[in-house]
Amino acid sequence: MALLMLASCASTPKIGGAAHLQVLDATEMPPPDRSDMAEADRPYIVGPFDKLAIDVFGIDELSNRKVQVDASGRISFPLVGVLNISGLTPGDIEKLLQQKLAANYVRNPQVTVNLEQTVSQVVTVEGQVKKPGLFPVIGRMTLLRAVALAGGTDEFAKLNEVVVFRTVKGEQYAALYSLKAIRIGAYVDPDIYANDVIVVGESKARRTFKDILQVMPLLTTPLIVAVDRL
Repeated sequence: MALLMLASCASTPKIGGAAHLQVLDATEMPPPDRSDMAEADRPYIVGPFDKLAIDVFGIDELSNRKVQVDASGRISFPLVGVLNISGLTPGDIEKLLQQKLAANYVRNPQVTVNLEQTVSQVVTVEGQVKKPGLFPVIGRMTLLRAVALAGGTDEFAKLNEVVVFRTVKGEQYAALYSLKAIRIGAYVDPDIYANDVIVVGESKARRTFKDILQVMPLLTTPLIVAVDRL
């Protein structure tokens, strides 16, 4: 079995593994549309570069404060100092500020935190990277840039086992990439979109492409599949 044969096979064969995979005759995953990139029912997690409007009821000096989250997920607020709010919702931040203000001589503080400007477009990077998490998609994002945002790969990363998961019109797709091949120009650095999930060289990626990885350890071209859950 050869990877190039799989990637170009017109009959779109199915391969086994943790999920049924249908190989597509494509070199890139289809891009998502706007509905795919919007998840209205997901709690918004405040992240880097979001802007917040913070009010403390009854205290003019602490009201109508515009605060921007820095690149490390921190904010600065009077009487409280620097707070790490990475991974918190606006409601969580309200509770945290109330606790900190109450400990600094503000009696029964009532805090309101609203999103002034949101960066709702995020990509998830997990697996063998130094800083896994959610990262804002600002402008054009590629796979190498997304991995760089996560601090780069760690010493245990399998650079030829990087999987990107994407949902397009209700259908789930997965693509297997090699960071080594991209870096030497074997193929282009693929575009990454909001709500994509990138898994760098760990068990989730290996399970998804179990059969392929057993017979083709070196990835010289992207492998695009549709995940059949039936």
